[in-house]
Amino acid sequence: MKHLSKMLKGLVAVFAAAAMALTLAPTAFAETSYKLTLNGTATGHTYEAYQIFTGDLSTNAEGKKVLSNVKWGTAYTGTESAADVAKALGDGTMKIEELEEKLTLTKPVKTVTSSEGSTVIDGLAAGYYLVKDKDGTQANTSDAYTTFIVQVVGDTEADIKSDVPTVQKKVQDTNDSTDTTSDWQDSADADINDEVQYQITGTMPDNIADYTTYKYVFTDKMSKGLTYTAGKATIKIGNKDVTKSFTENVTPNTDGGTTVTWSCDNLKGIDGVTLDENTTVVVTYSAKLNENAVIGANGNPNTVNLTYSNNPNKGGDGETGKTPDDKNIVFTYKTVVNKVDQDTKSLAGAAFKLEKKLSDGTYKEVKSFTAGKETTFEFNGLDDGDYKLTETATPAGYNTIVPIEFTISAEHDTESDDPKLTDLSGDVKSGEAKFTADTNTGSLTTDVVNKKGSTLPSTGGMGTTVLYVAGAAIVVAAGIGLALRRNKRQDA
Repeated sequence: MKHLSKMLKGLVAVFAAAAMALTLAPTAFAETSYKLTLNGTATGHTYEAYQIFTGDLSTNAEGKKVLSNVKWGTAYTGTESAADVAKALGDGTMKIEELEEKLTLTKPVKTVTSSEGSTVIDGLAAGYYLVKDKDGTQANTSDAYTTFIVQVVGDTEADIKSDVPTVQKKVQDTNDSTDTTSDWQDSADADINDEVQYQITGTMPDNIADYTTYKYVFTDKMSKGLTYTAGKATIKIGNKDVTKSFTENVTPNTDGGTTVTWSCDNLKGIDGVTLDENTTVVVTYSAKLNENAVIGANGNPNTVNLTYSNNPNKGGDGETGKTPDDKNIVFTYKTVVNKVDQDTKSLAGAAFKLEKKLSDGTYKEVKSFTAGKETTFEFNGLDDGDYKLTETATPAGYNTIVPIEFTISAEHDTESDDPKLTDLSGDVKSGEAKFTADTNTGSLTTDVVNKKGSTLPSTGGMGTTVLYVAGAAIVVAAGIGLALRRNKRQDA
């Protein structure tokens, strides 16, 4: 919001005009009261109006409304001449900070509760007013204290702008099969044990110059599916690494998650750093997606907020505000394989190995099972990408399947305050399978069929008899042939 020192600089000429009015022949107006309309207000504020200067409302030789016979309002209790102070402010011989020291802000002439959109302070006599948030009313809110001076020489309007920092949390999405990495966005997917890359960006308020000190604290709350290792963050202001100017604190939460804070008591005290309204503070770090990761649509969220100094009237010390949480999320999936025979009945005795295809064409094993009584095999914690399912043990009497190559594809909101998993699919490239997708559970399920192999008939069966007969015929034929050859030799 527009604070005292910032606003007064723009009113120097007005104060000079007020001082000049003392020497001009004004045209006086009848005593009346006016209203001040504050535009752009939000609920949750209590505004106080303090009268700094009062006087006679007049029109000077230039036709402008001014105050003549300027004197102190109720916000001043000293003995100095109001006209002299106004003149000193006008010609620059008195600093704004000196005026602040002269004011006693204990008796507002008006106190109002803010409304959404605009707020009216009425019943004001002509004069100059300092309007401010009541002390203690903006502690731990997402807003900041405001202080500004406005001239009231008729019904007047003033614009209120919220000068508070913002914070934004982003994540990168990497596909190991294609070796592609996304821009910073609000969602990603990953394999269990992947290191997920995060970035937090905090901004400055427009009135950062009005603060003597400026507290700045990032609070990042990670769900239990994410593991952060202390000391892995890098913090920069522009190109300058300021990590050592922040204190990191890692705290386990009762729900199994972790809260990490990076705090600096005074950004303005960091050597070599100059802050302005365009300055950003950027935190980058990685966290591992661990074995506790939630599979499917609920995902693995983390949130961040920023605690900041919000009272420039006290130099920045003391009270702080806090931004709303900014959320992002990492999704992970699973493949479920049901082993069945050609009649779709569950079939025990199989074993499988799942591998992920990497960008260089090699394969990395995800998980393998040994043969046993299991007929359902779950491969949990999978990213999008290309995979190969191989049957490493086959039930007795059945043929081994051709390896199944397939691609997991997913879509999720990349720009959203509350990112959602919107689509999941499994596309078979080779082998025989058909995946059924469930975005809620994050699962791709398929039946894998083993077919019975070809075997010789058992001993004594018709097939064996045929073989015996065929064998005997061959022996007889051989005997006849031998006898014929002997007879030919004897005749010769």
